[in-house]
Amino acid sequence: MKLEDIALIGILIISGVGVLFYGALIVLGTIATFPFGLPVLALGGIFVFVFLGVVLQRMNNKEDDYYEKNIKE
Repeated sequence: MKLEDIALIGILIISGVGVLFYGALIVLGTIATFPFGLPVLALGGIFVFVFLGVVLQRMNNKEDDYYEKNIKE
């Protein structure tokens, strides 16, 4: 394995941990402001749910893959 591949894996792991930590801080911050933070937390959860649904649908759609590979504009 090349040194640049190891460095890239390390950077991805460190950035993933940072994103998870930042997300945990946001969740804890909205829970700390209890009555006012819950709607924000609910809206954020809905956004994440819809975003992941769209990404998964796009990744599993064979028709979009066909047009992406074969149709030139």
